[in-house]
Amino acid sequence: MNDTHPAIAVAELMRLLIDENEMDWDTAWRATTQTLSYTNHTLMPEALESGPLPLRRPAPRHLEIIEEINRRTSKTSAPHRRRRSPAPLSIIDGSYVRMAHLATLGSHASTAWLRCTPNCSNPAS
Repeated sequence: MNDTHPAIAVAELMRLLIDENEMDWDTAWRATTQTLSYTNHTLMPEALESGPLPLRRPAPRHLEIIEEINRRTSKTSAPHRRRRSPAPLSIIDGSYVRMAHLATLGSHASTAWLRCTPNCSNPAS
């Protein structure tokens, strides 16, 4: 997946494997994460899309799958949380789906690169 736009592929591949091919969740998740990889051209927050949860209307099954991925992956990171805000890679943040987090969690590899412009500050300096 290149950028956050195709991140819905994680939920779609899970839907196809579970609903159409009758795989159990764990087998489908393993196949999904071994199949997909994710790259993004920037780590700037404004480029990391979040989609509103009203996916319920056009894609209710996809949202069910996204919510289940979030539930299962949040469980594994729960001991690290001490505050009320979402886990660092939580897919659902309030009423939004964090597409970059979905793409990252649903991939076997993730890469990102940031091209600085003259207005970009260098955190290392």
